[in-house]
Amino acid sequence: MIARAARAATVLLATTLLAGCVVGPDFETPLPDAPAQGAFVESKVAGVTPEEPPAAWWRLFRAPLLDGLVDQALANNTDLRAAAANLREARAALSESRAGLLPTTTLTGQQSYSRTPLVGFGGAGAFETPLYNGGLDVNYQVDLFGRITRTIQASRADYQAVQAVYDRTRISVVADTTRAYAQVCALGRQIAVARESLRVQQETFGLTERQYQGGRGTALEVSRARSQLEQTRAGIPNLEASRRSALYALAVLTGKPPAEFPQELATCVGAPVLDTPVPIGDGATLIARRPDIREAERRLAAATARIGVATAALYPNISIGGSIGGQAATAGDVFNNRGFRFNFGPLISWTFPNITAARAQIRQAEASADAALAGFDGAWLGALREVESTLAQYSAALETRDTLARARSESEEAARIARLRYRAGRENFQVVLDAERELATTEAQLADAQAQLADLTVTLFLALGGGWEQVPA
Repeated sequence: MIARAARAATVLLATTLLAGCVVGPDFETPLPDAPAQGAFVESKVAGVTPEEPPAAWWRLFRAPLLDGLVDQALANNTDLRAAAANLREARAALSESRAGLLPTTTLTGQQSYSRTPLVGFGGAGAFETPLYNGGLDVNYQVDLFGRITRTIQASRADYQAVQAVYDRTRISVVADTTRAYAQVCALGRQIAVARESLRVQQETFGLTERQYQGGRGTALEVSRARSQLEQTRAGIPNLEASRRSALYALAVLTGKPPAEFPQELATCVGAPVLDTPVPIGDGATLIARRPDIREAERRLAAATARIGVATAALYPNISIGGSIGGQAATAGDVFNNRGFRFNFGPLISWTFPNITAARAQIRQAEASADAALAGFDGAWLGALREVESTLAQYSAALETRDTLARARSESEEAARIARLRYRAGRENFQVVLDAERELATTEAQLADAQAQLADLTVTLFLALGGGWEQVPA
């Protein structure tokens, strides 16, 4: 009898598997058109090259201290640790979905003591006896219309999307660490420039006072020199406060309290600069490299698979199950011929014809997929816009820095000549003040331009999406 039931179930299972199909749309990657995958519009600007950016792009700055800070951030950053935990959670959810392809088994065992009343012509009484019950239940869900398959596809795409989020977090951590390092060093340069301007103006003020005391100057000239000196002095505390803030941010990025900021940066007085053109690649590699685009594409894949999950609800749900066990008054008789029991066979359930809810769920899944497609298109369009805009700004920043460097040289020479002519009595003090004010302004503008260029360099690499390729899948 058991053999006949097993053969019948095997035939039924084979028939349903051969006749079955996976319902719902199959996912196809909606890659953008060829123009979006070609060279960037701004690829001809100065300071860039069409070569592919390296994964460890921050090493192009050739700053060992920065390399060490990035390594610390990748090992200890709290945002990255949270992203890694989310990735493990998504991996476990994928394993749970895959378990749907396996049969479920339940092993039971029970001991109880029962009392049954007996009422008859002979009078009332009761029958008391122990009861032992044990068994094994097995159930296998036949994936006839692909509900489990589509669920696994959705879970796999969800996991890959979370992997992309992890990669995006990694990129952000590297970029934020590099940016904070650049800010510390750039502010160090700005502070050094301000202090040098302060030193020069102190010398000019001292000279003005001596000449006034010697009868060659006026009280107005002394007051104006002191005013310019104090104006320069007033800007230094704000620069120093900004520098400390950048140091504190750098400490937290590397997983340390603010008080443990890197003391080695105390002597850094120059924004990091590249001595080679920035490698930018092209649109095709950008689309493949940017984690936010991969995340959006995987979200779309998951939403597409869930249309199939919803569609499968329109069709019968078939499972094959069986159980063996026994029940007896003594433990030894549970599995003998007297107490043995079994059952085996298929179970079919179907909500037809009440499928209104199922069709509504399909429409919801389709709408979700449409939204995910719009998100994917927005992701790659936004990525291209970010790169093009940053390239334009980067080129302008390069030109601004070079122009200000030439202006600084001219202002420095003009201030030197003005001081010499004033000491020789061939120029009035107003010319010296104007020359030194122009030099201080140009020096500050150049230091600020160098800081902006360093920040834009980090922004450009962030837009290009480099920094995640070294992470194992």
